[in-house]
Amino acid sequence: MFGAAFSVIVFFFLFILANAIRILREYERGVIFRLGRMVGVKGPGLILLIPLVDRMVRVSLRTVTMDVPPQDVITKDNVTVRVNAVIYFAVMDSAKAIVNVEDYIYATSMIAQTTLRSVLGQVELDDLLSDRESINRKLQKIVDDQTEPWGVKVSVVEVKNVDLPEQMTRAIAKQAEAERERRSKVIHADGEFQAAAKLLEAAQVMEKSEIALQLRYLQTLTEVAVEKNSTLVFPLPIDLIEPFIKKSKKEISERE
Repeated sequence: MFGAAFSVIVFFFLFILANAIRILREYERGVIFRLGRMVGVKGPGLILLIPLVDRMVRVSLRTVTMDVPPQDVITKDNVTVRVNAVIYFAVMDSAKAIVNVEDYIYATSMIAQTTLRSVLGQVELDDLLSDRESINRKLQKIVDDQTEPWGVKVSVVEVKNVDLPEQMTRAIAKQAEAERERRSKVIHADGEFQAAAKLLEAAQVMEKSEIALQLRYLQTLTEVAVEKNSTLVFPLPIDLIEPFIKKSKKEISERE
């Protein structure tokens, strides 16, 4: 009889002890409720509770990485795309995260999904593909403002993948090919323009100096003479023999 009573007392003591002691890790906080009323936030370390009176809810302060499920979005220019994202958030106020919202993780996920559809529906496809950074900043600010009353801080929202319809992918590929061809033509035309400008400068220099023109002519003959498999007929420019003609005329006039 005494042994049975002792066992009951030991069991009751262990029950009380198990319900009175909690150990929280460094990244955890405990929101304490006493008879249904929140009395404070404790932790980390050893926490003592009043058995059958106090109840503790654990809250992790570590950053949560959550994938936002793919969303079908119609962009501003009426293109249907499928977009998914990733969101990083952490609890900054444990009491608000437990008291102000039923499930802060689920609520944050829902806010991220609706905000993703809303924001991307206001941008055009080209901006969604090229200006991803500003869109991410806008998403982060909107989601963070909406989760702030829950004690949740959203640090990053990143658009991960943008899945385009097959016909749109082909159209973008054609557009990119046309853009590359346009750039190639512009570069080629710019090179031709620069070459023509240099030729004009060279012509102006040779126009002022007959000797430069003759040297260029002789250089051209040297370059053509390298090809030995053809016969070339070229006129002899009068400028080359004009000094000799003038000298001969001068000698004849002196004799006379």
